[in-house]
Amino acid sequence: MSAEFEHLVAEFERFQAGVRSADDRFAGLGAMQQQLTELRASAASPDGGVTVVTGPGGAVLDVKFTEAALAKGPHALSATLLATLREAVGEAARRQAVIVEENMGDDLGLVDQVLETQAVAFGTTVEELRSKLAEERPRAAEDFSEQRVLRPADPPAAPPAPSPSAGDRFLRNLFDEED
Repeated sequence: MSAEFEHLVAEFERFQAGVRSADDRFAGLGAMQQQLTELRASAASPDGGVTVVTGPGGAVLDVKFTEAALAKGPHALSATLLATLREAVGEAARRQAVIVEENMGDDLGLVDQVLETQAVAFGTTVEELRSKLAEERPRAAEDFSEQRVLRPADPPAAPPAPSPSAGDRFLRNLFDEED
């Protein structure tokens, strides 16, 4: 009976660990959703004449043309626009994959799948896209909120001395009167 009980306890502990793991993964879903809704990716044509900004799912949010780009004619503008759109949509997809992978784990190899698919679609290599991904990753901003800029932090103030209670005052008065 003891071995069976130990087996049941071990099974229950594995189950609890699985529940904790699922809780940990799903705890950050709100933050992940916020990151995804705020996602912006942009690409500019090599000559800077066309700029495209995309959002989640590769949704096109903005397209800008310079006068020089418009002067190139419809065929050149169309080709430049399509190439720039592909780049911006590809960047958005890569960023989305990174956000999901950071929050949900690498079990699916999502970033690798996106890179492999894009390499075939864009006629490039996974390594080239991976290097773009490293460039695209936002750098964590340093948090200076707790640092003093102009002078070192003041030493912490000493806690106030506790005031004597009524009982302490009574005892002190009692002993003072006896002297």
